This record gives sequence, structure tokens and C-alpha cells, in this order.
Amino acid sequence: MKIEAVHTHLLEHKLDTAFESASMRFDRRQHILVEIVCDDGTTGWGECLGPALLNDAVVEAYADRLIGRDPLATEVLWQDLYNLFRDQGQRGLAITGLSGIDVALWDIKGKHFDVPVSVLLGGRARERVQAYATGSFRRDGVNRIADNAEECAGHAAAGFHAVKIKIGFDPTEDLKVIEAVRKAIGSATRLMIDANHGYDVCEAVAVGNAAAQYAIDWFEEPVIPEQLGAYRAVRDGQPIPIAGGETWHGRFGFKEPLETRLIDIAQPDLCGTGGFTEMRRIADMASLHGVRLVPHVWGTGVQIAASLQFMAAQLPDPPRNNSIDPILEFDRTHNPFRQAILKSPIEHEDGWVTIPDGPGLGIEIDREALAEFAPRPD
Repeated sequence: MKIEAVHTHLLEHKLDTAFESASMRFDRRQHILVEIVCDDGTTGWGECLGPALLNDAVVEAYADRLIGRDPLATEVLWQDLYNLFRDQGQRGLAITGLSGIDVALWDIKGKHFDVPVSVLLGGRARERVQAYATGSFRRDGVNRIADNAEECAGHAAAGFHAVKIKIGFDPTEDLKVIEAVRKAIGSATRLMIDANHGYDVCEAVAVGNAAAQYAIDWFEEPVIPEQLGAYRAVRDGQPIPIAGGETWHGRFGFKEPLETRLIDIAQPDLCGTGGFTEMRRIADMASLHGVRLVPHVWGTGVQIAASLQFMAAQLPDPPRNNSIDPILEFDRTHNPFRQAILKSPIEHEDGWVTIPDGPGLGIEIDREALAEFAPRPD
């Protein structure tokens, strides 16, 4: 079996109402899938986190290096592609593009051996996971405090055990949002806050100390990811556990944060940090240093399926009765193609998501949906 072709599929939907995190604005949903086709007809699917058009160019730059190669040689191919751009691309787009390729190769590997990727990773420790609802961005033209409270109350009513809200805009207003959401969801629903690196150290410390009274599970990306010393200052200066890592790429990006325990919860993104090949290494590093790992997930059904395969194989850490299981980040913002591209959508039932058990990622792609959501002129 040899790799015959590498394709990308750009998906796009223009939003009626734009929304913002502290660091980004979204007026459309745009994601990119990677399809790798083998000479025996086997096809694998992956996805790249981040700017779709730029990832498209990176995948295209890697593609010639893959043609004619053995898709089962995932370690060999990963190192070869990483080394191709390592002089300029040890982080960032070179890794996010590589991630989509690696996920697709593991999908092929699972289909070749007729087992889920989770079995190839060492076995399934669980068949379903609890999901937490991600949303509560700042939407154009609405009252942010009331809008976030109403949205999160809906997530709790739908069965989600936890919600994550966006802060990092203005500390005073952010605290009002946190208070309103906590009141709306009650004391039984867990609450996490995500600043998308919108604060400086002084703001983050002040917000963490003030928000602690609302029983916050974690404080995500309080400061920009390059400022590792700032992460230390925030972790030491307030009581809420610190989470981060969606923009730390590969094991090299996680080495110092894990070794020095700058974070309490590591959040590598499978489709951004190097795919399954690199995600395994990061998970081992996190376990070695006693840091909890909760994957970041932001994408289509392809990324959801891939992340679920990884979480199926995550071992309890520490192993014990009533162990701490990973939880799935489940994007609830508007994205009409998120599940439409799958022939069998991956949805939650009362806040729980069943992990696909078919070969590879366990999904089938609806090609009509790929065509429906291909970009068109505005």
C-alpha cells in the first residue's frame, strides 16, 4: 500500500452574527480537512487547527514528500516532514499542517488493520466521555452579560455537566459575566473561564482572585503563550488552577511548561500539536510531571472523532477507583457543517458522547456536504 494523492477540502460558512474571543474575531466559520488516498483505495481523513488557507498551503508543500510512501510508517513520515521545515517551522503552521496529515495517516492505519485508532494507541479505557460546552463568545449587537447567562443556562438544561465561557476583554465586565453565568447555571454545574491570552499578569491575577468565589474549575490561557514566566506569576498569584497549551506545538513546545509545572492542566490540540504521533509523547510527558491532560478541541466532526479516539485510549492518571476521566470540549457556537460532513453525526446525549468504534477514526465523510460548504464568492 502506497500513498497516491493528498487532497485538501476547505469548508466555509459566513455567519449572520459575528463573534469574538479576546484575541480573535469570527465573521465566518472556516476549517480545512486533509484527505490522503492510497493506491488500494484506502482513504484517511485529518483536520488542521488554525487558519485554513495557510494550512492549505503548508499541506500542499508537504504533499510531494508523501507520494509513493508507506502510510503505515507514521513515525518515519512524521520525522521526515517535521525535518523538512524545522529550520523555520518548529512551531506554528508547519506543525498544524503536519497535524492534519498525521491524523489522516492514523485513520488509514486503523482502516488497514480494521480497528479503531484507539486500539492502535494501546486500547480503549472507556467507551464514552462527558462533554463540556464551549461557547459564550462576545457576539455583535447583544448584551454580553445577559447573552452569556442565557446561553449557559441552556447548556446546563441540555445535560452538560460543565460550561466554559470567554473572558479576557475587560476585567470589570468579565467578572460580571462570570457572576451572571454562575447564577444562571447553579452550583451543580462546573464552570471554566478562558481568557484567550487577553490579560496581562496584573489583570489575570486580579481576575483570578476575584473569580475564585464562583467555584471556577480552571483559568485557561490567562496571558500570551510565549510568556512562560507570566504563567508562573499568575499561577502563584491566585488560587484557580491554570490551564493552557492549545498554542504550544509539539513536545518541544510543552517541554518547559510541563517540566516546570507552569500549568495544572495541559490542553494540547490533537489537530494542532502534531497529530496522534506527537500527542502520545505530550501525554506521556504530562503524566511524568503530574499534570492533568484535557485536550483542546475546535473543529469539525473529523477533529471531534480524532480527539475521541485519543481520549478513549487515555489511561487513568493516577490509576484508582473512581478515576479522573478526560472530558470532551464540545463547541456549541454556530457551525452548520460541523456535523453535516459526517454521515453519522457525533452528538451528545444528556452531556455524554459515545466514542466511535469503527475502523480508523470511526467515521464516514459525506462528500455532498463537502461540496455544499466549499467556499463561494461573497
